[in-house]
Amino acid sequence: MSEKLKLENYIRPKLELPHNEKELLLHSCCAPCSGEIIEALAASNIKTTVYFYNPNIHPVEEYEIRKDENRRFCEKVGFECIDGDYDKENWFERIKGLEDEPERGERCTKCFDMRFERSALFAHENNFNIFATTLGISRWKDMNQINESGKRSASRYKNVSYWDFNWRKQGGSSRMIEISKREHFYQQEYCGCVYSLRDTNKWRRKNNKDRIIRGVKFY
Repeated sequence: MSEKLKLENYIRPKLELPHNEKELLLHSCCAPCSGEIIEALAASNIKTTVYFYNPNIHPVEEYEIRKDENRRFCEKVGFECIDGDYDKENWFERIKGLEDEPERGERCTKCFDMRFERSALFAHENNFNIFATTLGISRWKDMNQINESGKRSASRYKNVSYWDFNWRKQGGSSRMIEISKREHFYQQEYCGCVYSLRDTNKWRRKNNKDRIIRGVKFY
């Protein structure tokens, strides 16, 4: 068994869930974005189940690396980690026609919607009254775009709400990097989908930088 994480000196103020809820379903996109958030929840004694549902991540080898890194850290903290379906065919169908949209565009909205709709459904079917996501801690993402998607997804069910806590505040974004370095997380160099990989490599070629080599870079 992995060595348990010591949280006695964790610096973020204690968190409390809205509506006096005691248990959280946390959609996780990857270990680097999750590290700070999971530590904050653990230090606050909030019972949390982590839900890894990201059929946008391609190819499958990249998906498995990110999933395993996420599971590794959950085991260290003592949180249950649920492996969602890798239904990539449905993801490609969902974003069909949006292949050339820029980052933060309509393709990303559709991607968030798909992942959060499934997260909200899982919450509804498994007696979680509130869910959140780790996606918003990254400064590469549009927080409003993420939160609107989360709220839309939660509104499908009377018993489910979405927690739009701003994880970037109180040093969250800096701690995210610190924890990633401490844990030697896998350092993914593109958002996850094949179109993000394509566009990132296109930018790198234009700026005389080496193309991405997947699976080799760690913090």
